[in-house]
Amino acid sequence: MSIFQSLNITASALTAQRLRMDVISSNMANIDTTRARLINGKWEPYRRKLVVMEPRQEDFNTYLQAAMNRSGSVGNGVKVTKIIEDSTPFKLVYDPSHPDAGPDGYVRLPNVDPLKEMVDLIGATRSYEANVTVFNASKGMLMKALEIGKSS
Repeated sequence: MSIFQSLNITASALTAQRLRMDVISSNMANIDTTRARLINGKWEPYRRKLVVMEPRQEDFNTYLQAAMNRSGSVGNGVKVTKIIEDSTPFKLVYDPSHPDAGPDGYVRLPNVDPLKEMVDLIGATRSYEANVTVFNASKGMLMKALEIGKSS
């Protein structure tokens, strides 16, 4: 295990959470967008986007060394695998004066719920802050180790 592995793991989490916050911001910015995509000649509202994360995969050599040493395997960080669209149905609002209203007077609005977005944003922010704390603690330990090595 490299002395910088904790910094690399934390940096991957910081990057993933920052992307998650960007996607949440995009969702909030498009909360009223009724013309996001043109499909078969008809406009479709914006669909809420979600970030899918999973652990970084280690290579075969890492697993082999861990098995031979019988050491506990440490994590290798996190990565964003894809950004998916939420498949929940669009909201229907009766507004016959809206330019995108159908013949029945209903407007299809994006499936973005501001409450869900704020809860997700708070979770992403807290995770980001926790990872910054871990990063700073790891950096502090590495600096102390360098100081110990220098005074010897």
